Amino acid sequence: MGSRRRANTFTRFLEDIVDDTKDFVDDLIDRAKDVEEDAKDAVTDLVDDDGDEADERDAGEAAALRRQLDELRAKIDQLTAMQKDPAE
Repeated sequence: MGSRRRANTFTRFLEDIVDDTKDFVDDLIDRAKDVEEDAKDAVTDLVDDDGDEADERDAGEAAALRRQLDELRAKIDQLTAMQKDPAE
């Protein structure tokens, strides 16, 4: 019966090693997932920041185009008015 007790003790020892190893691997996987998620968040934040700058740049360019169009309309109106004056 003594040898059986050793087998049980050895079996439990192996079970403990396997369980501890499994816990260790699970922890490693969880940490790897956290790192991966953090990296994805960082890339997303970086892309979003770049998108905001592009949006601001586009808004500035649109405002500049509107000003140029307004100036062009004003010049066209002046030319149209000048053409009407000599004909009258």
